[in-house]
Amino acid sequence: MALLTAVALAACQPPATEPVFEEAWIRSLPPGMKMTAGFGVLKNETVQDIEFTGFSSPAFREVSLHETVVIEGVNKMQKVDSLTVASGGSVELAPGGYHFMLVMPIKPLRPGAIIQLEMTARDGRTFTYEVAVERR
Repeated sequence: MALLTAVALAACQPPATEPVFEEAWIRSLPPGMKMTAGFGVLKNETVQDIEFTGFSSPAFREVSLHETVVIEGVNKMQKVDSLTVASGGSVELAPGGYHFMLVMPIKPLRPGAIIQLEMTARDGRTFTYEVAVERR
């Protein structure tokens, strides 16, 4: 009976209204470095696809989305203008694949710091995530 009640309550939960950015982290920088990368898993449990078209952070002068691709046998990074996460789907941002390039930090990044990362959808909504700086 308790199991049926739990299943029924779960079915009654309203759908998610915004995507989540799980397992998110930003690579810490050695002194003097002007660029780092950010990673995590974007999950969209909303009822519609979400296309992200803008990326920013008050902690960096520039944030962009990149993808590592193999061109003529050589790994190269290329800028990606938008990223669509299907309804009910997810996209992993990881070394060697999609990742954020975070350029010109406003102040030094120390492991343990929490950085705000903002993602703007094509429909104008902006989602803000808190991301930890980690030494990995």
